[in-house]
Amino acid sequence: MKRRSVGLLVAAAMVVPTIVAVPAEAHGDHSDKRVVGYYTNWSGYARNYLVSDLVKTGAAARLTQINYAFGFVDAQGNCIPSDAWADYQRPFTAEQSVNGQADQPGQVLNGNLNQFKELKKMYPKLRISISLGGWTGSAHFSDAALTPASRAAHVKSCLDMWLKGNLPGLPAGAAKGIFDGVDLDWEWPASEGNPGNVIRPEDKQNFTALVHEYRKQLDKLSGRPGKYNLTAFLPANPTMIDKGFEVRKLFKDLTFGTTQGYDYHGPWETLTNQQSAIDGPKGDPTTPEFSSQVTIDAYLSRGAPRDQLVMGVPFYSHGWTGVTNANHGLFQPSTGPAPATYEAGTEDYGLLKAHLSDYTVYRDNRAGFAWLFDGTTFWTWDDPVEMARKAKYISHRDLGGAMIWSLDGDSNGELISALHRNLR
Repeated sequence: MKRRSVGLLVAAAMVVPTIVAVPAEAHGDHSDKRVVGYYTNWSGYARNYLVSDLVKTGAAARLTQINYAFGFVDAQGNCIPSDAWADYQRPFTAEQSVNGQADQPGQVLNGNLNQFKELKKMYPKLRISISLGGWTGSAHFSDAALTPASRAAHVKSCLDMWLKGNLPGLPAGAAKGIFDGVDLDWEWPASEGNPGNVIRPEDKQNFTALVHEYRKQLDKLSGRPGKYNLTAFLPANPTMIDKGFEVRKLFKDLTFGTTQGYDYHGPWETLTNQQSAIDGPKGDPTTPEFSSQVTIDAYLSRGAPRDQLVMGVPFYSHGWTGVTNANHGLFQPSTGPAPATYEAGTEDYGLLKAHLSDYTVYRDNRAGFAWLFDGTTFWTWDDPVEMARKAKYISHRDLGGAMIWSLDGDSNGELISALHRNLR
């Protein structure tokens, strides 16, 4: 994606203070804004960021909803787990668990789902949705959404597995009551996503029909309209919006929609740039402009209600290396993605912060973004200052709240604290 507007550069060597996790009872309900965070089923592997860390960092106390990523859709249109071990088989020790009690041999439900069950006892207002699809799990959405019969069968399969709790290999209803809704992450209707995804021009109308089928079956299951949350992850690119989404119709059935507020630019391009600017920066040589302002305006102008529009924010950075040492590294050619811990060109906030002293922080206070540069390596930079800026923008525009990708990037809770504190 790409972008542009006006900018004022401020350079500063910066030390970000560590924020100690604050108990849940210390947080008042000072805002009616949603704070939605994605927790992934791979967070507990290399990152070792467990569900219990949501408590330890104070994240759980600041969240209104967790989206658990991801459940997949198979070639027949049925819901399937993407990682059964992480989801409901992995046993946790007392030290690793939310409630301080170890999973026992022969226990029916283990894994992240059992930890979520305990988390909801601790935070009864917290809602959890199963997120379906994602970048690597959206290959068969188009087939599932193709006909009234395929849509009905797909939705029935997904509600049976995730809301009724009928997981493969477990007793019927073993995971019932853990999820409070469904989050649809079809990436993307009628537009190219991961190579190999099925794409059809009629995906646009079929996605609307699929969302309506979800709402219909969710309301029937609950016996009370609107009891279960139904949300969707929506693209930033206005061209993709118009190709794949009937915005006004969708929001009639959605509880809310979350916008892609990041990946406007990244190391798949050779030129350094911002990835989550509020407005487009002056001097951006790329077109068309990509920014949160462009995205939010696109949805509002197409009929999305403000209070149902939740803006995405990143807890990670994109980076380039071999960058020309000019303009503080911004809008400069590179030789490729910067080396990183898990994936070249992408680094968690907490990991990059540990090397902050190696860089100078630059801020564009008019366009609303920051970056790091050391003369050869460039990283986008969403720190507490930028999280506060984004929260104030969300509040100023009276949007429905903020969505985080993803919670494991904020290993000590300082980003979500800044975000939560500035939402009004």
